[in-house]
Amino acid sequence: MIFDRDKWQEIFSTISKNKLRTFLTGFSVAWGIFMLIILLGSGRGLQNGVQHQFADEATNSLWIFQGLTSKPYKGTNAGRRIQFTNADYTRTKKVDPHIDHISGRFYVGNKNVSYKTWSGSYDIRAVHPGNRYIENTEITMGRFINPLDISHFSKVIVIGDVVRKDLFRHGISPLGKYVEVGNIPFKVIGVFKDAGGNGEMRKAYIPVTTAQRIFNGGNRLGMISLTVGDASLRQTKTIEKELRMQFAKAHHFSPSDQRAIRISNTLEQYEKFMNLFAGIRLFIWIIGIGTIIAGIVGVSNIMMIVVKERTKEIGIRKALGATPASIVGLILMESVVITSLAGYIGLMAGVGLLELVNKYLPPSDFFRHPEANLSIAISAMVLLVIAGAIAGFIPAKKAASIKPIEALRDE
Repeated sequence: MIFDRDKWQEIFSTISKNKLRTFLTGFSVAWGIFMLIILLGSGRGLQNGVQHQFADEATNSLWIFQGLTSKPYKGTNAGRRIQFTNADYTRTKKVDPHIDHISGRFYVGNKNVSYKTWSGSYDIRAVHPGNRYIENTEITMGRFINPLDISHFSKVIVIGDVVRKDLFRHGISPLGKYVEVGNIPFKVIGVFKDAGGNGEMRKAYIPVTTAQRIFNGGNRLGMISLTVGDASLRQTKTIEKELRMQFAKAHHFSPSDQRAIRISNTLEQYEKFMNLFAGIRLFIWIIGIGTIIAGIVGVSNIMMIVVKERTKEIGIRKALGATPASIVGLILMESVVITSLAGYIGLMAGVGLLELVNKYLPPSDFFRHPEANLSIAISAMVLLVIAGAIAGFIPAKKAASIKPIEALRDE
């Protein structure tokens, strides 16, 4: 029956006779699908922006920052600065078996870095080998700092891709070349890229032990960061608590003193955002489906009017031998055609607008690459076909129940 040419001609003839009514009916459905796609795409754009913020570092990382004590503790006064040392790094590695990568950091700051006649001011970070995994650093040439560099106090440096382009022009490979950090030569052993963008790639990494020796750092560290493998959020909270206990014991401050050290839990922040976006997506679906239902109700009402207008015609058809199933099929097909066609137009308009935004709106830190994926588009189309059938079912049943003798009396 779907490929019955006469029925299709009849459906399109009916639609063309009532263009304004059909347009207004279809518009509500098209608008509902359009808004659903735009809202879902925008939600995706926001989520992509937040995920981009987290791409700069491992989502299972903990960052420990030193601070000032806010409470007197066992004879010490409040306001005492906590200073991390290499001993804190060594001790922290053993706190929990989930800890798989760890790095201390000694702050060197901005230094003039030069190669032959080219130079620039770049942020120098002194770290351990584990920093590569904590910062999601992508090595594009050479290698990262390794344990031998740490133990041998090697004067080696891993430069960001922006630094490479600034200092090594005309296709010169930086590997094996010596750059001067201040007036101290460092051998370039690697180049990295970072999802954090050009700002992150204007940095360079050197071994923490080398920096402590050259820049009078003693055994001091500015902060400690680590990753916790596949630990759950609850397990990371337990690790946080244990870390605070260990640092409190080593540095003689109250474990309840939240200002003595600060621990930032990236997994906790990440899950908060993901739960927030899950709630936003659910809200968008509720709004979108509600809008579509309003459109479907409109289609159903229009089909009821169509059945009323065609009562005499339907009665004649049944008097000539048309079965109730053929009447139901005719009304259902007309309803599905209007709903599907209008929905498809709304779907394409929504996807087209998202593509334009994606193409012409520069990605920002909090909104980038809005998109409606294929599964959403297919789900929307399936929803439309079902919605069209539902919208036409009650009018179709009413049409099939019309008795020929009563229909012929209808004025």
